[in-house]
Amino acid sequence: MVNVIGLGYIGLPTALMLSAHGVEVVGTDYNTSLVDTLRQGKTTFKEDGLEELFRKSLDAGIKFSDKYQVTDTYIISVPTPYDKFSKKVDPCYVIAAVKDVLKVCRKGATIVIESTVSPGTIDKHIRPVIEEAGFEIGKDVHLVHAPERIIPGNMMYELIHNNRTIGADSKEVGEAVKKLYASFCQGDIVLTDIRTAEMTKVVENTFRAVNIAFANELAKICRHDNMDVYEIIRICNMHPRVNILQPGPGVGGHCISVDPWFLVGDYPSLAKVIDESMKTNDGMPDFVLNRIYEIMKANGLTDITRVGLYGLTYKEDVDDVRESPTLQLLESQERHLATGLKVYDPLISTDMVPNQYHDFDSFINDVDLVVLMVGHSHLKENLDRLKDKIVLDTRNIYHEPGTYKL
Repeated sequence: MVNVIGLGYIGLPTALMLSAHGVEVVGTDYNTSLVDTLRQGKTTFKEDGLEELFRKSLDAGIKFSDKYQVTDTYIISVPTPYDKFSKKVDPCYVIAAVKDVLKVCRKGATIVIESTVSPGTIDKHIRPVIEEAGFEIGKDVHLVHAPERIIPGNMMYELIHNNRTIGADSKEVGEAVKKLYASFCQGDIVLTDIRTAEMTKVVENTFRAVNIAFANELAKICRHDNMDVYEIIRICNMHPRVNILQPGPGVGGHCISVDPWFLVGDYPSLAKVIDESMKTNDGMPDFVLNRIYEIMKANGLTDITRVGLYGLTYKEDVDDVRESPTLQLLESQERHLATGLKVYDPLISTDMVPNQYHDFDSFINDVDLVVLMVGHSHLKENLDRLKDKIVLDTRNIYHEPGTYKL
């Protein structure tokens, strides 16, 4: 039996995928409300294919509990928040989970940490916890790091098809964990040491963050001289060795917007390019806010309450608002002692911010300037509703004459 600890955006799909492919699984989370919801046969977030996988897992016998199980294999997939000031990861949830596993695990148990951590976290924080509890690593307990590599909006496909990295102290233990993930993973599964596995996951997301920052900086340069950054990127990407990503209103989610800070926090005197790149990305919501004020002035608009932000999630077609650029923009507005922007997102049914609409028609009717923050499918199906509005398009999806871009 495998006990999956933490049933959030990563832990739940992992538990379901294992169960649906013949592995006996108990999913554990301290959030009793979340556990009760799962026991009632309901998922806790929206994701394409999640409901179908959930049904298959229920049929296969998956169980949910708020208690840690007595078994020999644990997968820990709990959050790893970072301090926005020190830029260092806080491994407290991982440490707490490991301590609780040690209270119940069988001798020789394997603890697989899926949570993304900064390089060296397992050596600095997890090994000492295990040793202080009187366990001998490699005999009483085996440690493995198997960082996830999936993205909201495409989780089911990527869980199956993406390559994986497994870091272990011994090849034998690594092979056993590889066999477990191979029950569903069709991608290559690479075995390495734990420190390398920690580093590769963070470096992957850091590479994308730096690439996005380059695109965002290009957008600012092109705005300064009234050039079309999208056309420039399109032409540059025709070169076989160039692949510039698209600029946007900011970077959200719990990977690209967070993981690079682990390196900055741990190597402040070395990670200079990463540091500046992250500052560029973090500054984009402010840049968009300034564009809003510029466009209002150019069009004689004086009432900020006639400006609406379409999109509250961090990316299209998901209900995930973690590190959302829209939320960052609203926070920036508050810091400037201003409020009033209207907000609408078809995927967010609960009230999260002031002036949030739940009806698209009412939202469109009550604004003169629409800022496209997220390119949901819903928006692409309703672009005709924008024809009489002033539009600031931060996602390059609306191409009518007169549309403002970043």
